[in-house]
Amino acid sequence: MIIIKKIPTAETYPLRQAVLWPNQPISYIQLAEDAEGIHFGLFKNKQLISVISLFIDGESVQFRKFATHTDEQGRGYGTDLLQHTIDFATTENIKLLWCNARVDKTNFYKKFGFQETSKTYIKKGVKFIILEKVLH
Repeated sequence: MIIIKKIPTAETYPLRQAVLWPNQPISYIQLAEDAEGIHFGLFKNKQLISVISLFIDGESVQFRKFATHTDEQGRGYGTDLLQHTIDFATTENIKLLWCNARVDKTNFYKKFGFQETSKTYIKKGVKFIILEKVLH
């Protein structure tokens, strides 16, 4: 059984670290603005396997720290969680949804209608690009 629900910030930390920055300390994946965020978790048989954090700024939402357990990737759970995020943003009358995506994951986001911007950067040797999706 799959359930998506809001979760406390701290519940996202182990998965964020294990998937996104496994060689960094847990403090590396904690965000100063985490307390203001909305955090969703996708549970499979009561096991947390995917997380995403949303940060609303007026009519714009940035999602960050989107991670799916490596053993569960490619099975549609990240797709389900991102679609939930898009649906949530739409019901909240958000006009723009955006993220800093790893360049090698760009095609995943394009399936949802995200568009590349010209803004890129490199962090710890990983290249990122800002992607945007207009909702209204």
